[in-house]
Amino acid sequence: MTSSDPRSVLGTLRARIATLERGSATAPSPASYLPFGLSAIDSLLPGRGLQLGALHEVTPAQAAISHAAACTLFAAGILARTRGPILWCLAARDLFAPALARVGLHPDRVIYVETYREAELLPLVEEGARFRGLAGVVGEVARTGLTASRRLQLCAEESGVTVLLVRRAPVASDGGGTTASAATSRWSVEAVPASPSAAGFGRGRWRVGLQRCRGAALSSEPASWLVEACDEAGRLTLPADLAERSYPQARPSRAAAG
Repeated sequence: MTSSDPRSVLGTLRARIATLERGSATAPSPASYLPFGLSAIDSLLPGRGLQLGALHEVTPAQAAISHAAACTLFAAGILARTRGPILWCLAARDLFAPALARVGLHPDRVIYVETYREAELLPLVEEGARFRGLAGVVGEVARTGLTASRRLQLCAEESGVTVLLVRRAPVASDGGGTTASAATSRWSVEAVPASPSAAGFGRGRWRVGLQRCRGAALSSEPASWLVEACDEAGRLTLPADLAERSYPQARPSRAAAG
């Protein structure tokens, strides 16, 4: 979906979402939680899973395209395990749909909106977050402020639509370790090189970090986990060399928890 007129884009978007909404209201309730299926992560989260009907942020741990791609697939894997259509908002036509399908998010579920202007992304994300017929909304944004994130969080709480803001560059620090945001949680994802013996085989590895989460059982330092990338059902698993351990140790991350 493309257009040079933002009003035309919004009008078309409203019409398409309204059609979906009339079919069936598939968005989860705000009180729902989506487990990751790994006790090391789920045990830290309120409700033992990612809160649905809320705003979450996903950022790369480092400034490299491999880490940005891992963030995109991490978000896609989460939404692959929900039911209903997904609205994906981005500023450029560079999203590789087959990669999303490989982590369980089938192209038939996704409505793509391309604005070509960063300033027009957040209004579209907010518009989508208001419609209960959607399971989730993704916005690939460079930055957002406290006011904008509060609006998105309130929209998500009211509609039950899960909103994920995916960044392609690390979030700049404001001096306190993180930028101000009303998001329920902020995650970091880093692509980890495979060992030489495993190169070219199996799934990739990520280091997933929980930077901050409202109500989470975090210590003064955020935690991170080495995991295998999402499979075809959108699920993370432990690497084979960690899977037999009774409880994987979370590694402290670099910033203080919020």
